Amino acid sequence: MRKEGRLPPGQVLTEKFPVLHYGPIPAFDPQNWDFSFWGEVEKPLKLNWEEFSRLPHTRATYDLHCVTRWSKFDTHWEGVSIKTLIDEGLLVIKPSARFVIQHAEHGFSANLPLEIVLSERFLLATHMDGQPITPEHGFPVRGLVGAVPGQQAEQDVYLWKGAKWIRSLEFASQDRKGFWEMAGY
Repeated sequence: MRKEGRLPPGQVLTEKFPVLHYGPIPAFDPQNWDFSFWGEVEKPLKLNWEEFSRLPHTRATYDLHCVTRWSKFDTHWEGVSIKTLIDEGLLVIKPSARFVIQHAEHGFSANLPLEIVLSERFLLATHMDGQPITPEHGFPVRGLVGAVPGQQAEQDVYLWKGAKWIRSLEFASQDRKGFWEMAGY
């Protein structure tokens, strides 16, 4: 993997999928769960779990890189692509949008440039390896930023920039620090 350029400097290959997060794993109640797209959008969109589950799904294979120095290759995911929502007219982003803030349970947030969220590198992931993601990995939905095998990216965005237990995407004209940046990382 290193020879192919898929293992970033300082990273170590793992076959496991380590569990790292801040705070407790939130309970999931499908009757009260919702997801919102808001901010610099033409019309805010709020969906309950049943509506979110019916959104068009995309399958993708990613290499995952964690800032704690592990990498896992060729992971298989399924979820909602923001680009697909736009292409199907379900979401219209204003030209003023430049960043996306992922808002998750327990006040956690993660910021990303809009171009990453619109790329095939970002997914609102619901499944891994054909199964719903586990609660410790973000069930029911996690923002997932992965490297696309065989594609060189201008910048590697590590797994910490995808929020677990995500509840909304805020499209913003200006960047704001996410949880870890506000904590000094």
